[in-house]
Amino acid sequence: MIRFATKEDSQAIAPLILVILKDMELPLLEEVSEPIILSVLSEAIKNPIYRFGYQRGLVYEEDGEVAGVAFGYPAEDEPIIDEPLRRALKEHDLSQDIKLFIDPETLPNEWYLDSISVNEKYRGLGIGSKLLDALPEIAKREGKKVIGLNVDKENPAAKKLYSRKGFKDITEMTISGHLYDHMQKEISE
Repeated sequence: MIRFATKEDSQAIAPLILVILKDMELPLLEEVSEPIILSVLSEAIKNPIYRFGYQRGLVYEEDGEVAGVAFGYPAEDEPIIDEPLRRALKEHDLSQDIKLFIDPETLPNEWYLDSISVNEKYRGLGIGSKLLDALPEIAKREGKKVIGLNVDKENPAAKKLYSRKGFKDITEMTISGHLYDHMQKEISE
């Protein structure tokens, strides 16, 4: 079942977000222990403004467990989405100057799919595809007619899935030192 995320999902969502952060090889992961990162993420997820804030996400639930998540936001929110992380870092006595993301990721006038992650135990069951199919609901809620995303050039399987779902190459972007294809999909009314 796909539903909007809730504050109560924060502890189940945090490990799925950590998988993405590890894939991006962010420097923070070398400076802060995994349990602390999970605690910081869990706290920040409870703030609806955060990049991974519960109001920005969809959850795929299987047998009462969070099996997958998708998070995104309107492009114009990009300047504010990481402020809640700074507060969560402060609450954990960590430097508020730590930034997970420093490069712009969005293009104007799109709803941007920041992250999609499926619990390892549930991979291969089509959950990622189902979450992608549900994205227009959240994008329309935000008044957007275009969904954008970035896919790592070193992940051809993900690019193939996005292409199959109707996403088309728009441009290339460098994010945290990795080269990505920025793709978009127009959604119908």
